[in-house]
Amino acid sequence: MKYVVLIGDGMTDEPLSELNGKTPLEVANIPNMDFIAKSGIGGYVRTVPQGFIPGSDVANMSVFGYDPKKYYTGRGPLEATSLGVELKKDEVAFRCNLVTVKDGVMDDFTAGHISTDEAKVIIEDLNANFGNNDIRFIPGLSYRHLVVIKNGPEKAECTAPHDITGKKINLYLSRGKGEELLNNLMKESVIFLARHPVNKKRVAEGKKPATMIWLWGQGRRPAFPLFQKVYKKTGAVITAVHLLKGIGKNVGFEVINVPGATGFIDTNYEGKASAAIEALKNVDVVFLHVESPDECGHMGNLKLKIKAIEDFDQRVVGNVLQGLKQFGEFGVMVLPDHPTPIAKKTHTADPVPFAIYKSKLEGKRPLPVESEVSAYNEKAVSASELFVNKGEDLLRLFFEI
Repeated sequence: MKYVVLIGDGMTDEPLSELNGKTPLEVANIPNMDFIAKSGIGGYVRTVPQGFIPGSDVANMSVFGYDPKKYYTGRGPLEATSLGVELKKDEVAFRCNLVTVKDGVMDDFTAGHISTDEAKVIIEDLNANFGNNDIRFIPGLSYRHLVVIKNGPEKAECTAPHDITGKKINLYLSRGKGEELLNNLMKESVIFLARHPVNKKRVAEGKKPATMIWLWGQGRRPAFPLFQKVYKKTGAVITAVHLLKGIGKNVGFEVINVPGATGFIDTNYEGKASAAIEALKNVDVVFLHVESPDECGHMGNLKLKIKAIEDFDQRVVGNVLQGLKQFGEFGVMVLPDHPTPIAKKTHTADPVPFAIYKSKLEGKRPLPVESEVSAYNEKAVSASELFVNKGEDLLRLFFEI
């Protein structure tokens, strides 16, 4: 049996007046996800435990079958693993966004989706100017980077920049023990970046400049049990996002890098689908993640979010379903990690709808509760009585039914 978990990051939403009370999932043309739901089972799952901030780190850890209450140490160290950074015991890794702040307001947490090549130059120059024996800047992908600090302020209260789009940043600077170090680094970056040639070039081209660094998501080196030991299966992960690559590496997965995978609406959807089918020749389960619906939700762009959902369905889900037929028996599960509502422009901790299809169970209803649904969207799946209260339990359900 081969398994695929398809994660449409932030797909689910809330009813919108612009859509006559419907959600983007309800109006999107998604025949392949609808097929999985109608031909299999559906339900809701709580991927964010109560008391946790609804970050992609926590939610995806649950989707991967790991309890955040046991294993979560922060987002930064997961991304560090993805970048091949071996954290020492006394080091704390912070996520470092390149952002655009305008008139004291968080204008764009992606700095206009700055290119990886441009960002690499900036981060390396920041390291040359502000790095030392205790602080190092490490380039990542596009606007997503790392700062590693020896004995860094692990307990400081930091806010994710995608949570404060359109808001005054002075209300969300780091707070608590060690705030001075973090806030000084961020403030000093403003003067440095204002003079940086990459930004001058971007402004001349009509693009948003990276005006500031933003530090958040800190933590120390995590310790996960290997997936193969816990679930008796080998696995791989396909994503453009270092966070999920980091989770994958930590649990012993093969991390597959697909050319043209960007983490946005221009990502290589077909390449990801093909890579998943190819990987299944060597592993038991593949986690395929697409970031674009989440990015569009953070932007508050309804039209693009619907397009991202439809592209995910037609260019990823559809191709994966076709490719799986060569393996005979297979299972496929589709879900978001968390909602990213257009109106809120950030994540919420609400449970999310999932759908599971297994070739060997077609026409059968194996669960004691009603789990038949007519389509894949928030309203249709709410007809199911199936509710998984602990996100990490969903993967085991997927394997066992």
